[in-house]
Amino acid sequence: MSLRGLLMPALVYLVVLVLHRVLPARSVDGYVTDGDGRPLRYRLNGLLVFAVTIGLWAGACSLGVLRWTELYDLRWASLVGASALGLAFSAAIVLPAPATGRGLLPDLYLGRRENPRALGIDGKMYLYLVGATLLALNLLSFAAHHLALHPADPSPGVLLHLALFSFFLVDYLVFEEVHLYTYDLFAERVGFKLGWGCLVFYPYFYAAGMWSRADAPDPHASPLLLIGAALLFACGWVLSRGANLQKFFFKTRPSQARCLGVVPQRALTDGERRLLVSGFWGVSRHVNYLGEVCMAAGLALSFGAPLALLPWTYPLYYVALLVPRQLDDDRRCAAKYGALWTRYCTEVRWKIIPGVY
Repeated sequence: MSLRGLLMPALVYLVVLVLHRVLPARSVDGYVTDGDGRPLRYRLNGLLVFAVTIGLWAGACSLGVLRWTELYDLRWASLVGASALGLAFSAAIVLPAPATGRGLLPDLYLGRRENPRALGIDGKMYLYLVGATLLALNLLSFAAHHLALHPADPSPGVLLHLALFSFFLVDYLVFEEVHLYTYDLFAERVGFKLGWGCLVFYPYFYAAGMWSRADAPDPHASPLLLIGAALLFACGWVLSRGANLQKFFFKTRPSQARCLGVVPQRALTDGERRLLVSGFWGVSRHVNYLGEVCMAAGLALSFGAPLALLPWTYPLYYVALLVPRQLDDDRRCAAKYGALWTRYCTEVRWKIIPGVY
């Protein structure tokens, strides 16, 4: 087992941590509040940290300090190193905190602390940032291996997958503030699920498709299949990004009649609280989840090898993740909004997929 590979994730985590702390950042209020009801403040510089880290990696490869294929060549040792750090982080963040009463194993998995912070850094935002950055480096390194192995006949699908996934990651960081208003930030605690998930599962499992196709030759797929994959991804992006943006503007600019000047803002209200029932959120209660699954399916198809099994683990994972999350979110909303939620469910019948579920 290569020591260099074992330490590689720790190097990336450290670089991202330092850059996140020292690079210029915007300071904004989030949706989550502290014990006194005041919004938590967040330092947002994810896109800059991401770009500088990728730039440092590219520079090191250009100078011969690292190989372009480094993370592919050392992928198993890197995965072991990341897993060890993920387990250590999860234990360190959970065990010192007061128990929730659910039991040790549920606490270890789901977490005890809601919004851990240190050195002016929010734990959740750092975890998502470092996961996205290491995933991008893995994808670049795995694609570099493919190009080195098949220099005369590289697969356009591998390059399309890299382009679409890179867009997905950059888009997340461009709209970093919007994600302060999503389920992940206001509902989840930090434990093994989120800690190990962002440090290990996110950067390695999300790269499973590229990992499985890095050695494979060009399947010479029909251009129509590749175009269809890109269009499915784009449709999913419109649903997911559009829905999240509409909700963001609804919460931050309640007097605005239309989101982005196009999507109408109409809500049910009981005089105190409001639930959005127009635009994207009139289609289904979790239309953003439908968008996420469509993007994942587009990424699986983008390789041009629809019968290859491993790329499909990513969209199947999203189904397994988002359906229980939808059920949990609906339970939370029913408890929070009561009769207003019942009215909302009558008006917006479908949970995720219009006409189906």
